[in-house]
Amino acid sequence: MELRIQLIPTGEIILAPGKNGENYCHSCKVVGSDGVRAMMESALTARDRVGVQDFVLLENYTSEAAFIENLRKRFKENLIYTYIGSVLVSMNPYRDLEIYTKNHMERYRGVNFYEVSPHIYAVGDNSYRSMRTEGKDQCILISGESGAGKTEASKKILQYYAVTCPASDKVQTIKDRLLQSNPVLEAFGNAKTLRNDNSSRFGKYMDIQFDFKGAPVGGHIINYLLEKSRVVHQNHGERNFHIFYQLIEGGEEDLLRRLGLERNSQQYQFLVKVSDNNYTDLNSRQNQINPFPPGVSSINDRSEWKAVKKALTVIGFNEDEIEELLNIIASVLHLGNVQYGGEDGTACITTDTQIKYLSRLVSPLNLEQASSARDALSKAVYGRTFTWLVNKINASLAYKDDSSKHYSVIGLLDIYGFEVSKTTGNFEQFCINYCNEKLQQLFIELTLKSEQDEYEAEGITWEPVQYFNNKIICDLVEEKFKGIISILDEECLRPGDASDITFLEKLEGTVGGHAHFVTHKLADGKTRKVMGRDEFRLLHYAGEVNYNVMCMSENKILNQCFDREELSDKKRPETAATQFKASLAKLMEILMSKEPSYVRCIKPNDAKQAGRFDEVLIRHQVKYLGLMENLRVRRAGFSYRRHYEVFLRRYKSLCPETWPNWQGKKQDGVATLVKHLGYKPEEYKMGRSKIFIRFPKTLFATEDALETRKHGIATKLQAGWRGYSQKSKYQKLRNAAIVFQAYWRGILARRRAQRKRQAANTIRRFIKGFIYRRKERCPENEYFLDYVRYSFLMNLRRNLPKNILDKSWPTPPAALVEASDHLRTLCMQNMVWNYCKKISPEWKHQLEQKMVASEIFKDKKDNYPQSVPKLFVSTRLNGEDINPKVAQCLGSEKMKYGVSVTKYDRKGYKARPRQLLLTNDSAIIVEEGKLKQRIEYGTLKGISVSSLSDGLFVLHAPSDDNKQKGDVVLQSDHVIETLTKLAICGDKANNVNITQGSIKFTAHGKEGIIDFTPGSELLVAKSKNGHLSVLKPLNPHLNQRRSLP
Repeated sequence: MELRIQLIPTGEIILAPGKNGENYCHSCKVVGSDGVRAMMESALTARDRVGVQDFVLLENYTSEAAFIENLRKRFKENLIYTYIGSVLVSMNPYRDLEIYTKNHMERYRGVNFYEVSPHIYAVGDNSYRSMRTEGKDQCILISGESGAGKTEASKKILQYYAVTCPASDKVQTIKDRLLQSNPVLEAFGNAKTLRNDNSSRFGKYMDIQFDFKGAPVGGHIINYLLEKSRVVHQNHGERNFHIFYQLIEGGEEDLLRRLGLERNSQQYQFLVKVSDNNYTDLNSRQNQINPFPPGVSSINDRSEWKAVKKALTVIGFNEDEIEELLNIIASVLHLGNVQYGGEDGTACITTDTQIKYLSRLVSPLNLEQASSARDALSKAVYGRTFTWLVNKINASLAYKDDSSKHYSVIGLLDIYGFEVSKTTGNFEQFCINYCNEKLQQLFIELTLKSEQDEYEAEGITWEPVQYFNNKIICDLVEEKFKGIISILDEECLRPGDASDITFLEKLEGTVGGHAHFVTHKLADGKTRKVMGRDEFRLLHYAGEVNYNVMCMSENKILNQCFDREELSDKKRPETAATQFKASLAKLMEILMSKEPSYVRCIKPNDAKQAGRFDEVLIRHQVKYLGLMENLRVRRAGFSYRRHYEVFLRRYKSLCPETWPNWQGKKQDGVATLVKHLGYKPEEYKMGRSKIFIRFPKTLFATEDALETRKHGIATKLQAGWRGYSQKSKYQKLRNAAIVFQAYWRGILARRRAQRKRQAANTIRRFIKGFIYRRKERCPENEYFLDYVRYSFLMNLRRNLPKNILDKSWPTPPAALVEASDHLRTLCMQNMVWNYCKKISPEWKHQLEQKMVASEIFKDKKDNYPQSVPKLFVSTRLNGEDINPKVAQCLGSEKMKYGVSVTKYDRKGYKARPRQLLLTNDSAIIVEEGKLKQRIEYGTLKGISVSSLSDGLFVLHAPSDDNKQKGDVVLQSDHVIETLTKLAICGDKANNVNITQGSIKFTAHGKEGIIDFTPGSELLVAKSKNGHLSVLKPLNPHLNQRRSLP
């Protein structure tokens, strides 16, 4: 048997099934009949092509080039996930991969972390199982630069929990709100940047709360450092927050009218204004227009608007709250369109709005101060609105079950990565990099702690690891009284004329001697060439970054925007830097209280192209994410560790003493195995429950030996098994054949003898019965008589009538004549009953009409046979055929039938086209829009029609009433149908007279006669004797008519 492996998109190694579909592997976990899922070590056989799934197994782990080359190999094969121990490194593929289906979720559900290939689902499932089994809160830290896929990673984890966790109606509501919080926060906190079309411009920490069953029952979100400056200006080619464009492009016309907005984003300064540090003149900077249109090919603002409105409803916002929220968004846009002018350095509002009158209430400001005040107010309003929105979402996600106060938590931290800008950094970038310094410090400390705890648990001596401790940089920023933030607070709040220069001088005097702090004054000559005099440089763990001094502005309104509302607070107001420092310290406390997992996201290129691997960009991210530092810490001890049972189960075939089964302790078996493999003492250590291997090359050599050994083992096992199975199969077949033959021969002999006896008895009884067939029933003839009856009944069963018209019936024997008659009657009744059940109401009504027609005309009128196969229609006149005046005259009377007829006048018998309408009470003759004559059914004396195939008939009505004009002579192309309908409506079936000769009628008090004579075609005319002459056609199928004048 040939052992083959193949790679699937998730990076797992699948052992191909054998010819009979069997798969067998001691170290594998079965996933289905199509193959088995091997353990992580199986992928090492393909390491030359797809790299290693864990960077810890890199031989040259200190080489950054080897690290990036392993990333390149895996990225080329669409393997975007790789481990560094328990840390997941994720590459953004910039295209959809079929690795996030429900089947993939089930594949990673409840599986050991190293039993499957690297995946974001493995991290989520490992945290969930640790929370459930250990009872300790977990957190997943997701970091990386803009466009690396942080937001998508957090979405995938939320989707995984929504699908795999237990659910109920209440739990499903929480799941929906957790998932729907993403589009809302993305609309208000994400924007299009040069690096990412959906870049998160804020940090987010989300707690997902689980009950004792493991079901999500609540959540809580904390936001950090919203990029409020984006509200008032953006860089070239970037956009403001999504919500502004979604509201303008997707909002309903009525909503925009209420908000005072136009469906054109170019009309609003905050959506077209560009920030450019090279502009020194305020007006030129404000008038700089974003050269890129607000629309983005990858973003559909209208569809996103619908998704945001739906999400707000799911979260629990009512219509009033949504309206108020959108009012604030619209007010920010209106505020941005406020323009200033003035003379003598004093600014006043020039836009023709009511707000210009408010300028009289404030102290005089110059143009720069007025514009800065407007921008500060806009940023403050939007920032506080965003905070309110987060709090509102938290209220909808809050765990409201008072019966149990205990719940477990999994936290998701989606936060911006380290940023090194080509231009000088601003205050927000300073806070971002400070945050990443703290996270890197926490990351290294927790990684070292987890390594040390595992070594101590296994009884292995811990060897101190040398690494760069960035606590010195964190202290430089946050140290009390001496750190940059403390100096910034002191300079911002002290009395006197504080400026950027005084702040920079104080920094130089306080921290000027720090090894990681440089200014233009303290730098060497080479560094001074690339630094401005108003800048300082920090030497972060990920690289050097220059920052502008950021403490003061000449406009005091920036620091007093909301002071009038907060005068009751006697405390000194905190600066933004101090607030961020406090929130970051609280975040560190939260993370330290939980068991962390890490996801490091990497962006492969800046062009957002699938399959493109930018080595320079990736090397930069590997550096500032601290991946090499993490790998070095992880590899400072042992690169590989596994439980004795797992290790022995996989590699026991390499040692004759442990193969095929080891009967003793697992630890002793592993010791015997490694001794046989020739491991040197410095290459491994034996713990209490695990073996630790120091060098990857040792593991690779073991895995290669196993790959070679597999073929020999497979051949030997196959040979032995085939020989044994064939011999056993032959013996079983031989013994079974002997037993079966003996048994079968006895059965056949007994069956033959029994059939002979039965045949003789049957023949004997049949002959005797035939002899006594004429006598009364007795034991001698009862078998024969029963057989005759049985034969008749079986013949009858096969030859029953197929339908009602089928009158055939088999001839019964003398003894069954009476029974045959009863059966025939029952059969006919049953067929009639079945036929009646299948008749629809419409068909039943049709048959009823046909029955009436048959009673009246059958064998009485020549053209009746031709009318039988033609179905009667409900009416021959549609609504369009009836004059509206006639319909108005009818009023509430319902027309049951209408047909076009020809009326022959009493004077000259001239043909007049008319319409005959039948209602519930009367028959009405209509001429265009006039009701010419109404004949009530009660006054209708009779109906006369000839027996020939013509269509003439006479309605006999009394002539003594002034309203009635006497009898009416009519001709219809559908005379059978018309008279049948009239007979049914007026209940006159017995008053229809079919005459062989002439028909007499009375009109206007005068009598008339209709004579019928044979002819070649149907002609109706007045004869010389004054009678109405009808020339009947000899051929009843002729249906032509000609009226003579």
